[in-house]
Amino acid sequence: MNYYEKKPVTTTQMDHHVKMTNRRLLEIDGVKEVDSFDSEEFLLQTVMGYLVIRGDNLQMKNLDVEAGQVAIKGKVYELSYLDDQHGEKAKGLFSKLFK
Repeated sequence: MNYYEKKPVTTTQMDHHVKMTNRRLLEIDGVKEVDSFDSEEFLLQTVMGYLVIRGDNLQMKNLDVEAGQVAIKGKVYELSYLDDQHGEKAKGLFSKLFK
C-alpha cells in the first residue's frame, strides 16, 4: 500500500463538559492545554476557546492531558470564556498575565 492509497484520518472534536459541585469542585472535559494557573486564577485552552476560572484557594486536583480532563478544587467565583467578540477583555487578561 502506498501513500496515496491510505484513507485520510478523520479527527473528531472532543466534547466539552463543565461540572461544578457546590462551588468547591470543578471538573472540566475537552481541555487542550493549561496555559497558566495560580491560587486565584486558571487559564485553560479548551475545544470551545479559552476558559478563565477565578476564585480563592484554587488547586489543581487532577490533570489528564491525554483525556483532556482537569479537576480544580477551591472556592469558585467566576467562569468566563474569552472569544473574538470580547477582544478587549482578552487583551486585558493577557496583558495582566504577561507583565
